[in-house]
Amino acid sequence: MGELAIAAMHRICKKAGAERVSESAAIQMAKVLEDIGVKIGREAVDFAMHAGRKTVKAEDVEIAAKKVLGRQ
Repeated sequence: MGELAIAAMHRICKKAGAERVSESAAIQMAKVLEDIGVKIGREAVDFAMHAGRKTVKAEDVEIAAKKVLGRQ
């Protein structure tokens, strides 16, 4: 099983407007979000290393998220 709690996935889907969320949908949501999170994490690590740091900072994550998610 992944790092993200299934109950949290139910809450996220309900927050997005779902009346009901199947267990399989919550599990799939966790898998997808974990994959996206790992991609963002890798990019953030690259940005920190490029800046000569071992510590990943919030701005590294923000820039990485914009790159991975294609946001402006």
